[in-house]
Amino acid sequence: MGFTLEGPVLEGAFVRLEPLGHHHAAGLAEAAEEKRDSYGFTLVPEREAVDAYVEARLADAADGLLAPYAQVNVATGRVMGHTSFLAPRPWPSGEGLCAVEIGYTWLAASAQGTGVNTEAKYLLFRHAFESWDVARVDLKTDSRNARSRAAITNVGATFEGVLRNWSVSWAPGEGDRLRDTAYFSITAEEWPERRAALEERLRGIRERRAARSGTGGA
Repeated sequence: MGFTLEGPVLEGAFVRLEPLGHHHAAGLAEAAEEKRDSYGFTLVPEREAVDAYVEARLADAADGLLAPYAQVNVATGRVMGHTSFLAPRPWPSGEGLCAVEIGYTWLAASAQGTGVNTEAKYLLFRHAFESWDVARVDLKTDSRNARSRAAITNVGATFEGVLRNWSVSWAPGEGDRLRDTAYFSITAEEWPERRAALEERLRGIRERRAARSGTGGA
């Protein structure tokens, strides 16, 4: 039996990754309309394009190409952005998954730098390595996107190089151009060390949040 790319609900302390549905569209529209100056190289829909964006992600999911998620604030239930598993690569036998990519990731400006991306990546990595037993997880971004490259590096992925003229650019006004794409990965052999580092980083984030809120705990 072949592998079917379907992602379950994944929940942490800050973020709950919910399989994307039409009911997330209004929240995604609000999240996308916050300050947009960090989206120069990222596909983030304008408010009026959110319904089409959701339809496109769900169509890809129906074709087995994508497992899209809404990123939801655990405390408030507010939608903060989107991410997904994509590009599943089965083993040559057709049994099980060899590799998968994490991408189509964006967060509302108010959620950036809060630990949400770190926890979401941790949840996705853990599921890919420990439930699907993949050999590697891929991540990629426009080679010019310094913010995204730093965020990918900060969650423990290894830079593998730049593929020139690799895919269509998402930068405004560049729809007819190809971008250079920076590739990163984590392998199964690296995952135990990366997991420990991410868990330590998340403990620190929880402690800082608790100190700011005055709760004295996570």
